[in-house]
Amino acid sequence: MPIAEEQPQQTIQSVWTRPQRRKREQPTLSREQIVTVALELLDADGIDALSMRKLGTRLNAGATSLYTHVTNKDELIELVVDEIYGEIEVPDAAGTRDEWRSAVIGCAQSLRSVFHRHPWVVSALGEAGVVSLGPNAMRLSDGMLGIFEEAGFSLEQADLAVNAVVSYAIGVASTEAAWLTRLARSGMSEQEGVDSLWPAAERAAQAYPRLSRLYAARRHEDSGSTRNDNFTDGLECVLDGLEMRLRP
Repeated sequence: MPIAEEQPQQTIQSVWTRPQRRKREQPTLSREQIVTVALELLDADGIDALSMRKLGTRLNAGATSLYTHVTNKDELIELVVDEIYGEIEVPDAAGTRDEWRSAVIGCAQSLRSVFHRHPWVVSALGEAGVVSLGPNAMRLSDGMLGIFEEAGFSLEQADLAVNAVVSYAIGVASTEAAWLTRLARSGMSEQEGVDSLWPAAERAAQAYPRLSRLYAARRHEDSGSTRNDNFTDGLECVLDGLEMRLRP
């Protein structure tokens, strides 16, 4: 019988999983240059407007120079998403034992701010492949694990805690980023946008007594301050639940 050839191990396609290509000569462009200009395009025009051709034109470079570093747009997005993850502030875990909640809140607020600065990332997360393997994403995860370990969580508990906090922060920030992007396109301020929706919201809530009471109570609140307070209060609820796991 013929000996079966060993099949290459399959893996999810990602810039972080494929072997790095050997460079026969010094490439014209660096990965850093490509990522920087791609980020500028994404911040200006959004993810739908990004293409390898447009990027090459902006860099005044041919496809060969780009494909030395990335094989397609998906890999490019992975690199750019990891680049903005590098903007998230992660405190040194050492010495955070008694201040772990403040440290976690700081990380979550920083993540939220990054999503506000780069709202296109909301759409990118569904297309960005294996973003968790990028060096900046790994730095964020490892740093937050350290904070929870310093607080007294086991490594396994810390992993669950990080997932809960990051999921909450990304969920809220994604909704906020979409809302703020829509406001920017309309030319209205946040308060103007909220005020313009109140009449329709109150009509829609007439058949729902709890929503009617809630809307009436919040009718004249400052929308930006309320949104910030809601984010922090919700995060405190998540941390309250996590802290229960530390008690005997």
